Amino acid sequence: MTYLVVDNCIKCKHMDCVEVCPVDCFYEGENFLAINPDECIDCGVCEPECPANAIVPDNALNGAELEKWMDINTKYSNIWPVITQKRDAPPDAEDWDGVPNKYEEHFSEAPGEGD
Repeated sequence: MTYLVVDNCIKCKHMDCVEVCPVDCFYEGENFLAINPDECIDCGVCEPECPANAIVPDNALNGAELEKWMDINTKYSNIWPVITQKRDAPPDAEDWDGVPNKYEEHFSEAPGEGD
């Protein structure tokens, strides 16, 4: 099992999760965080830290949804910089919490700053 970052992180990008990760498996995009599934040790400490509920165990997803988010997290965690220190969420993060179809309409492939 691994944990995955899903749609609701986009444009919310709270970083409480990166601060508690014992293996530094979070990677930063411009408006999204990704977990490297090969580095995640399945400890689960990140999941309750996310105020947007955007981190889920892979066994909470099925079929096409599991494949989609596994592919996204794997792809971007291999090209974006690692992030281990919390920074402030975007000022409009609360406005984006729960907005549907964020991946299709608002996802950016651009890397973030990282550490």
